[in-house]
Amino acid sequence: MLTGMFTALITPMKENGDVDYDGFRELTRFQIANRVDGIVPIGTTGEAPTLEEDEEEKLIKIAMEECSGKIQVIVGAGSNSTKSAVSYTQRAKDLGADAALVVTPYYNKPNDAGILLHFEAVARVGIPIVVYNIASRTGRNINAALMGKLSEIPGIVGVKESSGDVNQMADIIHDVSEKRATEGRDFSVISGDDALTLSLLALGGHGVISVVANLVPSKVAELVNAGLAGDFARTRILHYELLPFMKAAFVETNPVPIKAALEMAGLPAGPARLPLGALSSANRELLAAAVADLIPAKYGLSEEWRK
Repeated sequence: MLTGMFTALITPMKENGDVDYDGFRELTRFQIANRVDGIVPIGTTGEAPTLEEDEEEKLIKIAMEECSGKIQVIVGAGSNSTKSAVSYTQRAKDLGADAALVVTPYYNKPNDAGILLHFEAVARVGIPIVVYNIASRTGRNINAALMGKLSEIPGIVGVKESSGDVNQMADIIHDVSEKRATEGRDFSVISGDDALTLSLLALGGHGVISVVANLVPSKVAELVNAGLAGDFARTRILHYELLPFMKAAFVETNPVPIKAALEMAGLPAGPARLPLGALSSANRELLAAAVADLIPAKYGLSEEWRK
């Protein structure tokens, strides 16, 4: 079963817009050093919609070189084209990924039958599949009843739940994950919203795919581990420590704020690719204040902290 804290890793860019592969390697090592359970490259936070296929392949290869035998790698492999999603999932498998994260087909807004056929197709590739449910970006929610049907497909091992609906999360945990457990099958319910990780863990969920962990991986990992151990007094303390930064990290479209936060902290980030624009000056001030509360220096991390 997939459990724990997985970082939705950014893709650092150079000022000219080229991918900063050395920076990506550095960020991957930073995550490993801070004892995360895994990383998720080339997802939404990694700007997959504006990456070229050769860039994506090189990023996956670097992730596998650095993470193999240390932490898990869940590769973003979604598309609104089923044929493309199958191809990307096959690539993830061929390059050695532990699982593939496959988003609900976006823009097309398929009906339930289409969603089932889409995920049946990617599951046939033969790598564990995590469904990514985020209606705010796709225009199509996967409710608990449909998630139950998806969980019956061999190879579908969990969901990154980003609906923002705590009641839906509870229904999926109780009606889908716990039901699959009685049948001897694992189905992980993982938060896709940093601010709702505490709630999901309290309901019996299994972890988070985190954006803010790009900057503070050890802190988010501690929160998740405390929740999984049932120590919710400690989980609440960590939640409230991180909450101002969680809010600031989504003050504009992800990953624009988190890349700005990493830049403030002296970690590789660079600009987001168009059509994502730079963070506004007002929001940059808000973000800087939140970053300053979490790290030793406002615009730079000590080498000791980064280790």
